[in-house]
Amino acid sequence: MKQYDNVVIFDHPLINHKIAILRDEKTSTKEFRELVGEITTLMTYECLKEGVPTIEKEVKTPLERCTQRVVKDNAVAIVPILRAGLGMVSGVHVLFPLAKVGHIGMYRDEETLKPQSYYCKLPEDIEEKLVLVVDPMLATGGSAVDAINLLKERGCRNIKFMAIIGAPEGVSRVAEAHPDVKIYVSTLDRCLNENGYILPGLGDAGDRLFGTK
Repeated sequence: MKQYDNVVIFDHPLINHKIAILRDEKTSTKEFRELVGEITTLMTYECLKEGVPTIEKEVKTPLERCTQRVVKDNAVAIVPILRAGLGMVSGVHVLFPLAKVGHIGMYRDEETLKPQSYYCKLPEDIEEKLVLVVDPMLATGGSAVDAINLLKERGCRNIKFMAIIGAPEGVSRVAEAHPDVKIYVSTLDRCLNENGYILPGLGDAGDRLFGTK
């Protein structure tokens, strides 16, 4: 895959270990859901090392007063792409428990493989926040591109995208469509199959998260 300045592919031993369990077809729905949250927390820590709005705050220690930089109140919003993206929200909330959550509903037409939008609900002041768009699987990239387009139409300019597993086709598509958006992926898989599923992948993330298949 071509190298992009706005793409970060993690190679973290702890994340890799958890993804190995995540892929296993024998992993239960409960464990799958917990692993998605844990991986998301680890990714969020790395993803938000930069770009988060901060302010200076005076703190009184037991010995003296000092100035410390802290994250600005209500500075981060989480926008999962429904439905699988919901599984990543709790992992971000571990680090940013007060982050507001918007929702963008997309589904993939099984014949055309193109995304179709059916729902959008965002915080009123989302354009003032760092927006973290989350979806466990970045396959064709269509849903991610459209979701980011929608956010930009609403005035958002500080956007990051985070996926646990990506296909080269999807990563390239999003990187080229939105060069101003930083893309974070835990693992880059081999390719897409003829049905648009990531190989080796882990199956349908939504079904495995919610026990619907």
